[in-house]
Amino acid sequence: MVNKDLLTKNAFFKGKLEAYQPKNGYRYSIDSIILATYLYSTLSDKDKIIDLGTGSGIIPLILAFKKKDINILGIELQKSLADIAKLNVSTNKMTEKIKIAESDFRLFKKNPFFIPADIVVSNPPYRKTDSGKINPNSQKAIARHEIKASLKDIIRAAKTMLKVSGKFTIIYPAVRLAELCYEMKISGIEPKLIRNIHSQKNKEAKLILTQGVKGGKSGVKIAPPLIIYNDDGSYTQEIEDMFI
Repeated sequence: MVNKDLLTKNAFFKGKLEAYQPKNGYRYSIDSIILATYLYSTLSDKDKIIDLGTGSGIIPLILAFKKKDINILGIELQKSLADIAKLNVSTNKMTEKIKIAESDFRLFKKNPFFIPADIVVSNPPYRKTDSGKINPNSQKAIARHEIKASLKDIIRAAKTMLKVSGKFTIIYPAVRLAELCYEMKISGIEPKLIRNIHSQKNKEAKLILTQGVKGGKSGVKIAPPLIIYNDDGSYTQEIEDMFI
């Protein structure tokens, strides 16, 4: 049972979508909004989607809100976050579109309703365990550092769950781009699109959005950069449009 006193509730799309998240634990960021928005632009009818490390379920919620015919499985290791994701799904009456599995995706058994999937998506832990101070809040630590799952684990899981020609989409630190592309290629997921994400137009990219295709041919497209903030600190029009 989720204690709502320990949660905050945020509204999206003029209050038509509501999402709970922990007051003090791991909270989703603009990264997830960007990832969900990009995925929506690439979806086909009745795609089967798996979200690895779904957290409180924000990516499935946005996709299910925007797309009528969709089937999404969110896999989350941490019970506290999985319970919140289930609460969000029921609150928004999306139980027919979204299923939440409390499980370690590295050990997740094949599910005939979702695997092989058309799309696997992940907004994973960004930091290696030997990189930076680990947050004393265990929920935040597991979500931000590779304590439970490394980049290699995530990509291996994606390969196992995807059908041939299925797409893997991830948002990740720009500084780890070479590592990301290497792990994707040796796992048989060919990088096909890279988009740099900048906090402001004159600053270096901190994040990258990357999509690969299982069994795809070589050849990668570099998309125009995405700028999050204007000079005055407000969201750019492209980001603002993501909330409409």
